[in-house]
Amino acid sequence: MIEDEILVIRCRQRSQQALTQIYKKYRDKLLILGIALSNNEALAEDALHDTFVRFAQQIQSFKLKGNLKSYLSVCMANRIRDLQRSGKSKKAVSLDEANSHIANTPKPSEQIVRNEQLDILAKALVQLPTEQREVIALRIYCQMAFSKIAQMQEVSVNTVKGRY
Repeated sequence: MIEDEILVIRCRQRSQQALTQIYKKYRDKLLILGIALSNNEALAEDALHDTFVRFAQQIQSFKLKGNLKSYLSVCMANRIRDLQRSGKSKKAVSLDEANSHIANTPKPSEQIVRNEQLDILAKALVQLPTEQREVIALRIYCQMAFSKIAQMQEVSVNTVKGRY
């Protein structure tokens, strides 16, 4: 996308606003992906923040070779795997962060429906092997092509299609 290319160029010029725009544009999709992959909201939030911190740190040498959303999704999936391997799945939350989260929550009735739907989906995804869960999450939440997922998982496209 041209918009993403422009934002990356502006980030290289040290524009905090451009980095904020990228973060706001992709954070929800990446967080959903992280939760789907890990079934752990705290771990997904850690991975999300780590992904963007690393992206910001490497922006000067970063070359966009396609879709920024796909790139960030792959980074997110890799970071989730790293955090799961290292066992860092708990996050301390400050009182200010908790209050901020509470202020931004939807109405109770909306939250109940959303929670029930997410719970059903999470229970179904958790029962799948990691490789299958990853393929499904990347395909559904990030609209990644099977070829990109295959490249990321270092398997054939047919294997990815089978896992899907």
